[in-house]
Amino acid sequence: MKKEFRFSPAPFIPFRCTAAIRRVRAIKKKDLCKHWNPEFRIRIVPDADIEFLWVTDMFHRIKTAADEGRRLVMITPNPWPSYAKVAYLINKFRVNCRHLHTFNMDEYANEKGEIAPETWEFGFMHAFKKYFWSQIDPKLRPPEKQIQGPTNKNIRDYGKMIADLGGADICYSGPGWTGHLAFIEPDAPEFAAATLDEWKKMGPRVCTLSPFTIAQNSMHGSFGASGDLCAVPPKAATIGPAEVIAAKHRIDLHAITVDGSRVSWQRLTTRLVLHGPVTPHIPESILQTLRTDVWVSESAAEDIEPRWDIGY
Repeated sequence: MKKEFRFSPAPFIPFRCTAAIRRVRAIKKKDLCKHWNPEFRIRIVPDADIEFLWVTDMFHRIKTAADEGRRLVMITPNPWPSYAKVAYLINKFRVNCRHLHTFNMDEYANEKGEIAPETWEFGFMHAFKKYFWSQIDPKLRPPEKQIQGPTNKNIRDYGKMIADLGGADICYSGPGWTGHLAFIEPDAPEFAAATLDEWKKMGPRVCTLSPFTIAQNSMHGSFGASGDLCAVPPKAATIGPAEVIAAKHRIDLHAITVDGSRVSWQRLTTRLVLHGPVTPHIPESILQTLRTDVWVSESAAEDIEPRWDIGY
């Protein structure tokens, strides 16, 4: 008779409700897009199309706002070279971006809570200006003061800065391994709250990064894609749930694999975010209650099952 083996998840795992995890783990690709909230619209797309959709959406919003002569406020995710493609389209179609205001959703900080300056080459503001703002023709660029990220000087007022412009028109995001949104970590003491309602009202702050986030980011190309845990700062400045909720619309992207392979830590996280309980222990789960377009890659949507062919 086969003897059953049972265990509890390690205590350092932020969300470890085995019943909920078992339920979402069993969700098949064919059922992933079904959701109780009709405004939470999940769409599965080819892996190669994720970047195209994001670049097209961002450019469309910038151009449409310019054509209509109105201000556009965007909460922008961790920069990547794809921003240069948006800048290329802006230059190609001669779109005047004087109306554009961007707010990076997060930035690294050290153990003292000091936020990385934009001169730090591994920082998000440094990358945003390198790949986006500086790539736009100077005649078309938004004024530099309209390109914002969290700093030691503005972190206390960062939420107000967005609110004073009428709130974000769009907030782009994608879940981290912990289910974090921006760097709103489920296990950060700085985001501890007695209730979901209290958590939802929290604004920008510097918080402690989860060990899972540090491990995940150590695989980023900027840090050598080699698991160098000591290369990743221990804290980060981030927007809070309040800024995400206040945005007029949200787009959430799920498409991270290990260097383009089928291996992905995001496959289970995606299911928890999209179909798990709405809780601060899975920060991105709050999107389920909001008007959000979710783009899930074919890889992230694949069924979760043992892969004996690639070993233990």
